[in-house]
Amino acid sequence: MADTKPAAPDNAAEEASESSKTTVAADTAKSKTKPDASVSAGSASTDAYAIVEASGTQVWLQTNRYYDLDRIHAEVDETIKLDNVLLVKNGTATTLGQPYVKDASVSLKVMAHRRGPKIIVYKMRPKKKTRRKNGHRQELTRVMVESITVGGKAIT
Repeated sequence: MADTKPAAPDNAAEEASESSKTTVAADTAKSKTKPDASVSAGSASTDAYAIVEASGTQVWLQTNRYYDLDRIHAEVDETIKLDNVLLVKNGTATTLGQPYVKDASVSLKVMAHRRGPKIIVYKMRPKKKTRRKNGHRQELTRVMVESITVGGKAIT
């Protein structure tokens, strides 16, 4: 097959080769530099968290965040304490309980009592003319995690 493009003038070819040399030189200079320390430090998670057993479920909790748990029998603005802590991570160290972490607790502040979204339960038996429609809304308690403590010391 014949090349259909017209030949470029010699000046344009020289300029193109010089610009490609400068970009290659710039790329090699960038690759030799060390990566930014803030980027590599940002990839490692330093947030403290705890995995707690509450209402028969395991919940991942972090401080200063709110969560919706199954209904807890406590008044609004009351502080409650959960002692069933399964795992605690504070920055670099991880403590795993067998089954619970010794001397660990999570203090929660009750913010509100709510109800979850409505779930429609529809049961039908085919060929029997049997149909049953029922609704359900889960009772929830919104809590704010105030602190996670291990051995009497709060972790951050």
